[in-house]
Amino acid sequence: MQGPGVHQTPEPDYSAGPVAEYRDVNHGQTIPAGKDSPRTDRMQRWPCPQGAPDPTVTTETGTRPESSTPGSTPPHTGWARPELDDSEAIRPQAALLEKHFLEREKQPPSTGQGPFFYIGGTNGASIISSYCKSKGWRRIQDSRREDYKLKWCEVKCRDTYCNFREGKQLLYQLPNNKLLTTKIGLLSALREHSRVLSKTSKPAPCALTKVLKMEDFFPETYRLDIRDEREAFFTLFDETQMWICKPTASNQGKGIFLLRNQEEVTTLQAKTQSIEDDPIYRKMPFRAPQARVVQRYIKNPLLLDGKKFDVRSYLLIACAMPYMVFFGHGYARLTLGLYDPHSSDLSGHLTNQFMQKKSPLYVLLKEDTVWSMEHLNRYINDKFHKTRGLPRDWVFTTFTKRMQQIMAHCFLAVKAKLECKLGYFDLIGCDFLIDENFKVWLLEMNSNPALHTNCEVLKEVIPGVVMETLAACEDFPH
Repeated sequence: MQGPGVHQTPEPDYSAGPVAEYRDVNHGQTIPAGKDSPRTDRMQRWPCPQGAPDPTVTTETGTRPESSTPGSTPPHTGWARPELDDSEAIRPQAALLEKHFLEREKQPPSTGQGPFFYIGGTNGASIISSYCKSKGWRRIQDSRREDYKLKWCEVKCRDTYCNFREGKQLLYQLPNNKLLTTKIGLLSALREHSRVLSKTSKPAPCALTKVLKMEDFFPETYRLDIRDEREAFFTLFDETQMWICKPTASNQGKGIFLLRNQEEVTTLQAKTQSIEDDPIYRKMPFRAPQARVVQRYIKNPLLLDGKKFDVRSYLLIACAMPYMVFFGHGYARLTLGLYDPHSSDLSGHLTNQFMQKKSPLYVLLKEDTVWSMEHLNRYINDKFHKTRGLPRDWVFTTFTKRMQQIMAHCFLAVKAKLECKLGYFDLIGCDFLIDENFKVWLLEMNSNPALHTNCEVLKEVIPGVVMETLAACEDFPH
């Protein structure tokens, strides 16, 4: 069943086939909706990844309310609360209880009355703390304590995972989420998944998980830490193209630079070669200086009032045993200045807040750098619904379905390799770019996405994302 207002999708067609609808469910504290939307929650669960019912998840769904007027914005659907089959939900919990009993697991001493929660870092800390305190939990400051109910840390620590009590605690970030959230990790996973699909692919029974070709949503990318790949890139480069060089594990635009001419590419080539020839570098087990990728720059982005933008959405792994994976709407991020593909100023090419804050105009214009999804939807309705033949509410229909398809494809690429325990959960920021032909590109996926609320739109969006994340994770047995 398709969302409201979907008739004929223009080329390129990314909405083939029916997509299940979702039931609106409120979890925990309701976050006040902004002026743009009557929505409450933002998260949606997509259908079973392989198209067939998962033994632990029902595929029963509700119906999205239709727009009351032709030009209205469809209300967001929220987290759809996954319903677990009782026998399957109890089974892992029972096994864990038996394991703990047989091993006579010693509970660490605690002081005061719990449950307790620990937050490491400042990203989203006030929102997380407010949610936990509303549940009657008490915050602890000692990171070494093991008697916590919830532990949310920006930086992963090996000891935390070693001492984690499966089925008893909630722990933020999967240990090896780098399979998705580093540039090299994601690139490698997608390549391997493509190779597997090319040999085993069958027609997908579910539109949301139809077989995607990597080149249709992920820009052409080369690794600089592999000699053959970087030599292939250096050979193919010509000055009619633009490329962007990124460190594999950084965020906020740190360490990124553009490659626009042969001189810049020659400089990069000489630098990588000199590093590789260094005898000290050759002995390094992890060659950090070379851990970069070069990615083809999308030179024809869709613009909003002349400004470049991308869309931050969320992938929530709410439970890792069994897997429960959700899609969450976020917001659009715009540059302060007008788009100029020839500009050397990175703030005109990278849309994140970290880059935009460097401008002296940011304090005055910061509200212009973040749009709600409702605002983006209205803009595209007004500007392109008729002129480009787009379906009304393209943002909440075709675009949303495409993001879900891409996220599902990426998750399936790493699903078998992720370290999963009952109680692990993760919130991953996914960045999408729309080009002038309305083709959707995945730029990257980020661990520990920014949860700051320095703009009015972010004050409306981020608390809902965090609180719905915690509420959804709490729903599962542990």
